[in-house]
Amino acid sequence: MQIGIVGQQDNPRAASLAGDIRDAVDVSVVVDETTGETLGTTGISVDEMSQCDLVVSIGGDGTFLYAARWIGSTPIMGVNLGEVGFLNATAPENAVPTVQEMIEDHESGDSTVRTLDIPRLSATGDGWTLPPALNEIAVMGPNRGPNGGLTTEVRVDGSLYTGGHADGVLVATPAGSTAYNLSESGPLVHPNVSGMILNEMCARDGMPPLVVDPDAVVSIRADDAPAAIAVSDGRIHKEVDPPVVITVSADAPPVRIAGPEIDFFTALGKLD
Repeated sequence: MQIGIVGQQDNPRAASLAGDIRDAVDVSVVVDETTGETLGTTGISVDEMSQCDLVVSIGGDGTFLYAARWIGSTPIMGVNLGEVGFLNATAPENAVPTVQEMIEDHESGDSTVRTLDIPRLSATGDGWTLPPALNEIAVMGPNRGPNGGLTTEVRVDGSLYTGGHADGVLVATPAGSTAYNLSESGPLVHPNVSGMILNEMCARDGMPPLVVDPDAVVSIRADDAPAAIAVSDGRIHKEVDPPVVITVSADAPPVRIAGPEIDFFTALGKLD
């Protein structure tokens, strides 16, 4: 068995905990390059961890999203060093024994891996595709505010849902309902509910947020702006020239999560 560990960058506590896990187990352990520098060892790129049997993410939800973006179908266990932790179910003090339990289960053939019933989102345009998003795809203008934004037309399976001037449009998963969507006054959706959330950002004459079938295809036409920017999970950007149509669908492979169940309502209680 081989375990990959991705630590939150510039967080000594994450690197120290990665070292504790490495020293406590008797299987092969690799760490990301930044963590490796802190620990005085050679690290590997995160995308190489797709060959591991388990990846441990140590940090906040952002670290989890970063790791999940590159590891494909490899199971991921999140250790929460952040304030809320909707994706990280393991407390730091439980990290070592939980990983040891994962190893024992792997060796005995017991499955402690579950698949979120929330496929990741794919966003495609003319000749390009963004890396899959677990939280949301955002389509926006280069600037927000009265003189920014763009003109949008949002269709669901070809039928017009809304259109007009807005700072942008979000297509979020239930897992992402507590992230960017919530900051734009979108609804909370329990992660066990299947669907995609459509939410306009500061629309002049927009429609309320809408939850649609997870098999739906959402198309966003962007116009009347010097550029349109599609963003996957707040990290990966693609800038294109309007007019342009960007298609979003929930057909990317789902994330596989190892470890204890995430307590959604406990995490909600930590929100400001």
